[in-house]
Amino acid sequence: MADIQFSTMAKSLYRSEIRELLKLTRQPDTISFGGGLPDPAIFPYQAVEEASLKVIRERGRLALQYSPTEGEPFLKKQLIDYMERQGENVTATNMVVVASSQQGLDLLAKIFIDPGDPIIVEKPTYIGAIQAFRAFRADFHGVELDFDGIVPEELEKTVIRLLEAGRKPKFVYLIPDFQNPSGITLSYERRVRVLEIASQYDLIIIEDTPYRELRFQGESLPSLFSMDKEERVIMMKTFSKIFSPGFRIGWIMGPGSVIDKLVMAKQGTDLCTSAYISFLAAFLLEARQVDRQVVLSRGLYKVKRSVMLAALERFMPSDESISWSKPEGGMFLWLKLPDYIDTLELLKEAVEKNVAFVIGKGFFTDGSGGNTIRLNYSFPTEKQIVEGIERIAQLVSKRLRVPVMQ
Repeated sequence: MADIQFSTMAKSLYRSEIRELLKLTRQPDTISFGGGLPDPAIFPYQAVEEASLKVIRERGRLALQYSPTEGEPFLKKQLIDYMERQGENVTATNMVVVASSQQGLDLLAKIFIDPGDPIIVEKPTYIGAIQAFRAFRADFHGVELDFDGIVPEELEKTVIRLLEAGRKPKFVYLIPDFQNPSGITLSYERRVRVLEIASQYDLIIIEDTPYRELRFQGESLPSLFSMDKEERVIMMKTFSKIFSPGFRIGWIMGPGSVIDKLVMAKQGTDLCTSAYISFLAAFLLEARQVDRQVVLSRGLYKVKRSVMLAALERFMPSDESISWSKPEGGMFLWLKLPDYIDTLELLKEAVEKNVAFVIGKGFFTDGSGGNTIRLNYSFPTEKQIVEGIERIAQLVSKRLRVPVMQ
């Protein structure tokens, strides 16, 4: 066999724990709380079928051709209109269409990160972002979360520590709304403070917000992008959570200079996003099908979230070292177990009981989080949620240490 010499980047790559676990969702007997999958029961099959015919009949000549790297103009117009309905002000020159927000993370890493560059992330943070940034050998600096989101005092301490060492962070990566994996939302007061810190220390913020529209409880908060007055926030959006993951359509909004570099980086990656899918997405946006899908998703996920919270209250052992988040939207809930419980070992036993989840350790850049679990409630049925949580709770109960009586 040939002596294959991989690049330094290739040597740093590893398989996503989430993607590997997604294989379990295809096994009929397994209850999966693993991937961030929307419920296929509400996929807009008929609307997509009708829009597909419209694409071929009305725009077939363009839809089956290459399209501009920046994004199909018709799609960008519909995205701008959609963002306006969400209270966001954006222009065509401040937007680039990408093949999913995951590609967006990769492109942002390409234009910002040199090997060894410090970046700041939440602790925990999205595992897909860790993969994208780690491939370019970023130096991660995690900042703790509490139930109001990233802690501003800790963020500022981290920034000052890096600046005093002569190492300005390339950017701060945040998921302010129903964070993946924790389900936590950054409070309004902290949004204000984070932007103040960014202004004071001249920082760029990447705001990844794929779940923002999926709020089903509480007051909607303004995005960092809309609050930004200094063009230092880059916002990422995707079709995957609000409509359908199969489209692989995302978009990035930000300063023109950043968008220009992203377009150049994308040209070397895939030339352009699929014109056919772009026109399809545009027609669905124009017909307000995406808006309708968001409403359906909110209603369904609110019920499923409540079912999961009730199941945790009912089945999880009463122990002060066991806690979980209570998300007001999105798709995920964060479960914290006693420090001595290794959730990787727990997962191995859970799979034998035909239930799967994502271990929390993969969402930390420093190797911590071995006692945490991310639970997805959007994909499983209500019955599966109850049965799955009961099985997990039984496994947790077996591992709890009984206090020694004095």
